[in-house]
Amino acid sequence: MKKDIFKVGGLILKSRLIVGTGKYKNFKETAEAVKASGASMVTVAVRRINILDKKKPLLTDFLNPKTIKYLPNTAGCFNASESLRTLRLAREIGGWTMVKLEVLGDKKTLYPDMLETLKATKILVKEGFKVLVYCSDDPILAKKLEHLGASAIMPLASPIGSGQGIQNKINLSLIIKNAKVPIIVDAGIGTASDSTIAMELGCDGVLVNSAIAKAKKPVLMAESFKNAVISGRQSFLSGRMPKLFYADASSPKKGLI
Repeated sequence: MKKDIFKVGGLILKSRLIVGTGKYKNFKETAEAVKASGASMVTVAVRRINILDKKKPLLTDFLNPKTIKYLPNTAGCFNASESLRTLRLAREIGGWTMVKLEVLGDKKTLYPDMLETLKATKILVKEGFKVLVYCSDDPILAKKLEHLGASAIMPLASPIGSGQGIQNKINLSLIIKNAKVPIIVDAGIGTASDSTIAMELGCDGVLVNSAIAKAKKPVLMAESFKNAVISGRQSFLSGRMPKLFYADASSPKKGLI
């Protein structure tokens, strides 16, 4: 496992679990959960989480951006223009050039608007951003994002915050097999076992927010996700046994008494 390196956009991350910083009771709980998760990268909704107003609690007072990688995202943006403006602002205020692009289609499903996503990705890459892109689980569109220069593809498992887990293993597997950039499952993860399944399918990483933040014991749930991601990755690297139609006895057939 020491040689199993997780590299995204030229950055090496110690953990394959990325966690969000929204929906917690307060920043103290956020920091405790992030620590328990072992994550070395957190997503930050630039439009929602306070990282500038010193009159209010600052996320940066609880999670030092010098010791943990901040990944600004465009949560709450519904078109390419809003997303571009948000990420350009993030670059100005924090020098962040590795970003997560999330262009939503509507407020009810929070599914991505892929036409706007493709448009924004193309512009951001040209401007020098390293873009991790939230997208649908469409293998063709995922490949288009890669061709545009996305640093990582982040297909949804199911709707954002739904906790339904992975709903389309086939599409996700197709995306993984055809990709030459990291695939990070994003959105819809509900419990630790969902992340294990994602990793066993061959995903490079998992992004989790609601499943941890909305758990009855967020810090404990964060630790469980840490272990689940590690377990799933080890299982994938081990190479699972083939599935058989009939039974196959565990004991040898020769030398029976």
